[in-house]
Amino acid sequence: MAGTYTPVTLTYDLDAERADLLTLLADQRALLAITARGLTEAQARTTSTVSDLTVGGLIKHVAHVQSGMAGEIVERDENAELDMTALEEAYVLGEHETLAGALDDYARSSAEFDRVIAEVACLDDVIPQPTAPWQPEREWWSVRKLVLHLLRETAHHCGHADIIREALDGQTTMGALFAG
Repeated sequence: MAGTYTPVTLTYDLDAERADLLTLLADQRALLAITARGLTEAQARTTSTVSDLTVGGLIKHVAHVQSGMAGEIVERDENAELDMTALEEAYVLGEHETLAGALDDYARSSAEFDRVIAEVACLDDVIPQPTAPWQPEREWWSVRKLVLHLLRETAHHCGHADIIREALDGQTTMGALFAG
């Protein structure tokens, strides 16, 4: 698919819509991973802006989100509630965690999410969403909406990570991408 910043090769035989969605998602995932290229463990944990966000924490968070979404699609739990404790910890690269480990988890959760999307019967299938303090009533989202939400979430955090990285050492994602 033309229009991506990074080379994307899909590992599943998909219909056109799934191929488009997963190609754009794979491109955003690659851009997020590029923000971590060459960082030390200390830099991956550094808050370089006024927020508490770090490059390593963002990668861990997005891996957690897409793993959770894959589970929502497969398990379809009509009684699910968002685990707020896990959500708080999902943004922090803990002292016993590494950037390499977070990137490995991200790659694994990406592969699992893509497998689920490739195997789901229909993108119109509706999936019960966990309730949360900001969403106390159960909502039902199509698989398509979940993929689009993950695409938005990934792109959103790509921007965060790019700003954090630029404040750390001046490197931008596009600069790193075009530098090879």
